[in-house]
Amino acid sequence: MSTPGQSPQRYLGRREAAQLPDVLERVLDKGIVIAGDIQVSLLDIELLTIKLRLLVASADKAKEMGIDWWEHDPFLKGGRNGDELEDRLRRLEQKAGIAERSEES
Repeated sequence: MSTPGQSPQRYLGRREAAQLPDVLERVLDKGIVIAGDIQVSLLDIELLTIKLRLLVASADKAKEMGIDWWEHDPFLKGGRNGDELEDRLRRLEQKAGIAERSEES
């Protein structure tokens, strides 16, 4: 029998149902890999093969594993790498005559 103040589910080594935040924290902390292959064949002729590999982890855990592609991706650096996108937008607005109108008002 359980002692007062202790829930009946906790004695004898029983585990409580995991809550979503707990599960997410554990998955992001440890990382999880989901893998699968899809093959489409017709008359024993392989037409298409798709190999799926998905890693779910926190950025810190990914860095520990040597995965840091987002730090070197020029598309994600946008604002840090010379503001190329903003310069292009400014030139397009000037050609369209939009920049002058917005500056006047």
